[in-house]
Amino acid sequence: MEESITTQLSFIDHFKNSLKLGEVDVRTYSPLVLAYIGDAVYEVVIRTKVINHGSMQVNKMHKKSSSLVKAETQASLIKVLEEELTEEELAAFKRGRNAKSVSTAKNASVIDYRMATGFEALIGYLYLSEQYERMITLISHGLEKIGELE
Repeated sequence: MEESITTQLSFIDHFKNSLKLGEVDVRTYSPLVLAYIGDAVYEVVIRTKVINHGSMQVNKMHKKSSSLVKAETQASLIKVLEEELTEEELAAFKRGRNAKSVSTAKNASVIDYRMATGFEALIGYLYLSEQYERMITLISHGLEKIGELE
């Protein structure tokens, strides 16, 4: 276990150093910026989970991943997780949920779309504030609660 933490830290350090990333104050980012990065991070987590189930056709992996990253699923996740969030996490979620976005829901209700934006803002907040363990714990627990963590 200790070895994997060391590997994780060295990956993160290498990532930040190679890209010359500076320290960030996550509070200075708009909720839509948090949602923007949170969307990408959440998708990488989901794709990693899907490929970890073993080799299968890429089309099947894509369908499974797509079903877990769509607004409806993200809205379900935040609904089951909301009571577990800290005050700071809840504030990040609410800022994202309440943000006025130029884009609109394509295949989701407006409510699900706004909830999903809040969820993505939460993930972005946790990622940028380097709370990786908490981020993965929440995602895993949420997936388990909605019956998607096998």
